[in-house]
Amino acid sequence: MTSMWRTCGWVLVGSALILALSLGVRHGFGLFLAPMSAEFGWGRETFAFAIALQNLIWGLAQPFTGALADRFGAAKVVLVGGVLYAVGLICMGFADSGMTLSLSAGLLIGIGLSGTSFSVILGVVGRAVPPEKRSMGMGIASAAGSFGQFAMLPGTLGLIGWLGWSAALLVLGLLVALIVPLVSMLKDKPLPTLGHEQTLSEALREACSHSGFWLLAFGFFVCGFQVVFIGVHLPAYLVDQHLPASVGTTVLALIGLFNIFGTYTAGWLGGRMSKPRLLTGLYLLRAVVIGLFLWAPVTTTTAYLFGMAMGFLWLSTVPLTNGTVATLFGVRNLSMLGGIVFLFHQLGSFLGGWLGGVVYDRTGSYDLIWQVAILLSLLAAALNWPVRERPVARLQTQMSAI
Repeated sequence: MTSMWRTCGWVLVGSALILALSLGVRHGFGLFLAPMSAEFGWGRETFAFAIALQNLIWGLAQPFTGALADRFGAAKVVLVGGVLYAVGLICMGFADSGMTLSLSAGLLIGIGLSGTSFSVILGVVGRAVPPEKRSMGMGIASAAGSFGQFAMLPGTLGLIGWLGWSAALLVLGLLVALIVPLVSMLKDKPLPTLGHEQTLSEALREACSHSGFWLLAFGFFVCGFQVVFIGVHLPAYLVDQHLPASVGTTVLALIGLFNIFGTYTAGWLGGRMSKPRLLTGLYLLRAVVIGLFLWAPVTTTTAYLFGMAMGFLWLSTVPLTNGTVATLFGVRNLSMLGGIVFLFHQLGSFLGGWLGGVVYDRTGSYDLIWQVAILLSLLAAALNWPVRERPVARLQTQMSAI
């Protein structure tokens, strides 16, 4: 651990701070659902669609921002992403219709997130950290993003209560703008060319012909569905169950807090055990936790326990999934390949966020979506089980030649 911080600590700190800002602000979007919907007379579907669109745009843009980061270094990509994210938040603060909300919260912030979140930032970490410490490094950076979720939720709620939702978004936009100076800490450059290197098309063909790549991608779809549904709709769900609004905020904060320990633990275990088998266990535990939450009476205590348990499992999938991609295909194209896998995560995010609003507006209940989330957990566990952590033949040949 000490040697890892000595050789690449500056990169880890910069990556951690950028993820904390990017994901910390994004984790609080669910707090704006009620005040914005109430002011403009929207159903929950309008806000839910904008956040779902954000996740879809984020996912669609991610392979392209990842490819740019792999080829030209991550600093420029993160810089542009930070600017778009900040502008999107400011425009969201002035949104007064479903269209302007979708353009700001959906389009601008979605593109901004693609340049400032996991696939690009963990690509930086993967290239900076020695292979034997890679899973741990990704776990540390991911845990920092989790700390941002924990630390910024109470602040976001306080800003809404003090300034109102519109001014709160303007302040958050200024906060996200801090990503721009933090870019200087990302000493990331494209890896030097050593003989024949894969072209983008060759890397894509190699990955697309590998069954493990697709199994990881479809498993990650489930992660996206669950975390965005819960992140956007859980506060409103708890209010529907006659709990104070502050309980929902506290639960989301607990998710962020326990996610710190979960992602760090996942990164640590990923360096010692099979990452796909750990993913299988995580998804099975998610099914159990959600099932128990629905079975038990909804009280402040059970809500807090759900936040703690779900938080430990929340983004633990990220270092394990990205670490497996790095093991299978190497790190030269990690941001792009991780971005493609993340696209599936965001397709799930789109459906989880949007369908939560649609089903609620149609039925007055979230019960159906909770049940779907449990079934999808079981499916993801089954998909990750067959994945084997063996580098592709190209990498095995290179390693034997060294």
